[in-house]
Amino acid sequence: MTETNHFYETFQPSHYNLYLDINRETKLISGKTTITGNASQTAISLHQKFLKVAAVEADGEAVSFKLDQPAEAIRINLKHAGETTLTVTYTAPLTDSMMGIYPSYYEVNGERKQIIGTQFETTFARQAFPSIDEPEAKATFDLAIKFDEHPGETIISNMPEIRTENGVHYFDTTMKMSTYLIAFAFGELQSKETKTKSGVTVGVFGTKAHQAKELDFALDIAKRSIEFYEDFYQTPYPLPHSWQLALPDFSAGAMENWGLVTYREAYLLLDPDNTSLEMKQLVATVIAHELAHQWFGDLVTMKWWDDLWLNESFANMMEYVAVDAIEPDWHIWEMFQTTEAPMALNRDATDGVQSVHVSVEDPAEIDALFDGAIVYAKGARMLVMVRSLIGDDALRKGLKKYFAAHQYGNATGADLWAALGETSDLDIGAIMSSWLEQPGYPVVDAQVINGQLTLKQHQFFIGDGKDEGRLWQIPLNSNDSKAPVIFKDAELSLGNYDDVRARLKRPFRVNVGNNAHFIVHYDETLLNDILGQAEQLDDITQLQLMQDLRLLAEGQQISYASVVPLLKRFADSQAAVVITALYSLANNLKKFVSPDSAAEKQLQQLFDRLSHAQVQRLGWQPVAGESNDDQLARPTILSAALYAQNKAGIDAAHQIFTANQAHLETLSADIRGLVLTNEVKHYGSEELFDQLLSAYQQTSDASYKASIRAALTSTPDAALVEKLIAQFENADMIKPQDLRGWFRGVLANAHGEQAAWDWIRNDWQWLEDTVGGDMEFATYITVITGIFKTAKRLAEFKAFFEPKLNTPGLTREITMDIKVIESRVALIENEQAAVNQAVADEVK
Repeated sequence: MTETNHFYETFQPSHYNLYLDINRETKLISGKTTITGNASQTAISLHQKFLKVAAVEADGEAVSFKLDQPAEAIRINLKHAGETTLTVTYTAPLTDSMMGIYPSYYEVNGERKQIIGTQFETTFARQAFPSIDEPEAKATFDLAIKFDEHPGETIISNMPEIRTENGVHYFDTTMKMSTYLIAFAFGELQSKETKTKSGVTVGVFGTKAHQAKELDFALDIAKRSIEFYEDFYQTPYPLPHSWQLALPDFSAGAMENWGLVTYREAYLLLDPDNTSLEMKQLVATVIAHELAHQWFGDLVTMKWWDDLWLNESFANMMEYVAVDAIEPDWHIWEMFQTTEAPMALNRDATDGVQSVHVSVEDPAEIDALFDGAIVYAKGARMLVMVRSLIGDDALRKGLKKYFAAHQYGNATGADLWAALGETSDLDIGAIMSSWLEQPGYPVVDAQVINGQLTLKQHQFFIGDGKDEGRLWQIPLNSNDSKAPVIFKDAELSLGNYDDVRARLKRPFRVNVGNNAHFIVHYDETLLNDILGQAEQLDDITQLQLMQDLRLLAEGQQISYASVVPLLKRFADSQAAVVITALYSLANNLKKFVSPDSAAEKQLQQLFDRLSHAQVQRLGWQPVAGESNDDQLARPTILSAALYAQNKAGIDAAHQIFTANQAHLETLSADIRGLVLTNEVKHYGSEELFDQLLSAYQQTSDASYKASIRAALTSTPDAALVEKLIAQFENADMIKPQDLRGWFRGVLANAHGEQAAWDWIRNDWQWLEDTVGGDMEFATYITVITGIFKTAKRLAEFKAFFEPKLNTPGLTREITMDIKVIESRVALIENEQAAVNQAVADEVK
């Protein structure tokens, strides 16, 4: 299905009256929507999907209409153009797809309950009410909801409730906004509220399956985030309240509905007494991301979905800006360097990847735009480059201009660049066009050629890629002040190297701070100079060295074997970012060994050597008053020790399990997943398996659930693998939103890979029927791609997925992922012997 035109062109709504009568028992929605707007011609269309339309009236008179299901449309013929009031009477199903209006299920004291919530992004508002379901079609909304209400239930929406009459809840008129941002929910909810300095009421809502204290962390972060944004954007929060709602069933991570932000429970509610610092940081950044959208996305909205990056990239950057301001001791930008940056660099190095800005029309293709590595992570890196170039003062002034010019309206990327250009006196649009419109990113070759320090740029690929001569305007961020700020040509000479080196009195470097979206390939002279002072380099630079060398090795621009001897240089660092980068590189060596082979035993010895001193230093249990770095590094170090089959580590984890067997949920969240996984792998039984599966079903603690999932999916017992896979389609045990994590866990387990691969091939239709409308559906394919590494698996992958190439929303993913597996198979074939020899040399 392809929309060839936007419905907004023929009908421009100004106001909606939405009446919904929702019956949970019969799973039926009865609706009446009245839309006032301007018809620019007599033949107009409204969006609908799965609606059963009984009647359409224009200005009180019945008019002819026709449902066009392939176009998700109601085609209407008016008697005259101009100002018109349309009334559509209809019914719609309440489904379990996690799209539109849907129920979320949970248990309290063994009793199954539900709350009703919404998810309208991208094009699912049309499943709830007829509308012009396009971002540009902003209007005001009056919402009235009736439902089969029971005592003790709460209903919330974007705006405050103003009255209840005859069981109908009426909400205040919204600001002018896009359809996809409408939201409401009702059921048995608990909540906590506070107020910001400016008087905005902030609340956190969740089901009564949770302890009240689990709402506290989110309430504090939300309040302080809004206060920060009001100051940073120099623009008041425009609504009377900001509700944060945790939904038990939710397909995305969170959704920025204006005034009523919805979240997966795992990304909002947490136990303040037993949650890892890493999880607290993740929850804080998710909340800050969604609240950044209240201005950037909600107050000012992209004109069309091709500028999705305008919403998501900006919110992705601002979540770090905000959390860094309200929790400076966390050094949250380090998390950006260990998560967002490598995700963007890995994905963006595959030929065929989408650019940040993509032309798109088909709703299925719109959903496919939500590529976390590109529209979120790469886009955020683009904006970090801009911020670094112009500084916060110009950024804040530019944003103030942008909001003032476009509030309650729509904008394009060009509008943002224009506002920032005015306040920075830089042609930001020209600089950023190469990053926004082109896929991929450059590698800068820094070389000494005939005594001259020379820089060259060309597109970097992992695997085969067609070099089309693309050039980028690269912010060099060099430590040589004589180097240009922007490198935009194919080649650049910086003069005699000996003179440059003497003047700098330190090794020459570019992309200092690792804030720009490119990698650097230093030749032997320059790299050895840098490595000679590796211990004096700051933590981010050490991370960057390992990151760039890993990518160059993946792209076969250097030998993977050459990076193996470098690992020990960084093994004793006490910086979490360095340790994370080190083990990211070390874990990538696992693809060159087969399970239980002699080569794997040598790799395990290397892991033991790398981790041994750190395990001794950190120990297994958290220590009161220890640094954030130690808290964040411990799980990485202990995981390495367990992979190494370190007997003392295996015994220590077993002892901790035995001592806490009666109350496993109270184990420190930092190590709980490792302890449980170790127990399942080395001391597992069907009894333990059943005990953990039962605990998974009963607990409402998302962190504990994640620990159990990690443990159970690692079982070496083939019978238990089959028992686990039998639960994949049992929504009472594993919610569809959580299934991908379970599937990936079993697939990554050498003892479960075949069974998991068989399941997804045999039951693909069930999967498509269950989560096929989810914007993250294609990531099931990405997950498989991350595991497969043999020619046999490549052939099987192609045989299964190539016939699905024409499926809307899956085409790009399948095409790219074939290339990813092909490049990994080729890399292993070319490098395996040399890498395994290099590892053997290290452990002699």
